[in-house]
Amino acid sequence: MMKLIVTLCILAVGSQIVHGEMKCSIGNPELPTEWIDLRGECLKAMRDQIQKEIDASYTYLAMGAHFSRDTINRPGFAEHFFKAAKEERQHGAKLIEYLSMRGQLTDDVTDLIMVPTVSKHEWSSGTEALEDALRLETDVTKSIRKLIQTCERKHNYYHLVDWLTGVYLEEQLHGQRDLAGKISTLKKMMDNHGGLGEFLFDKEL
Repeated sequence: MMKLIVTLCILAVGSQIVHGEMKCSIGNPELPTEWIDLRGECLKAMRDQIQKEIDASYTYLAMGAHFSRDTINRPGFAEHFFKAAKEERQHGAKLIEYLSMRGQLTDDVTDLIMVPTVSKHEWSSGTEALEDALRLETDVTKSIRKLIQTCERKHNYYHLVDWLTGVYLEEQLHGQRDLAGKISTLKKMMDNHGGLGEFLFDKEL
């Protein structure tokens, strides 16, 4: 209760009533900016990578929605791609958190993320979807490598490069290998069992 009272007192001091509405009267303080050193091409590449992750998330959402349709009814594939969509959103969120830690995102951020347009909404088989997913992950991996090269070569942002290499790049490589293995297994099952192979594979996803 004491914490609530203190909070209300702070809010009362920091706000004022204007035309019957409560508005905050605390402006943005002036702070030293010497510590904000993430700039130039590296910063732009980071922002581009955020968009890349969001684009991938929307693509996976489209895949999940496709396999959720009653006429397709592949719950294993649907769950797999919905999970992948969530992971890509989390990747984008982590990049945003990193920019915030480095003193960015203090200005206008309306152009940070644009709503992507998904060009493909249907897949003829689970194999086609998994192959598209592998191509998508490979594209994201190439983008991360380019980001690392940009930040390492141009500005020597060692902390960022180490973070991207140790966290993001390793996860991407494991993800690519996992998808390649799934494609191999699914193709073998379909070679031996036809359409039943995809049905059985879906049950194991």
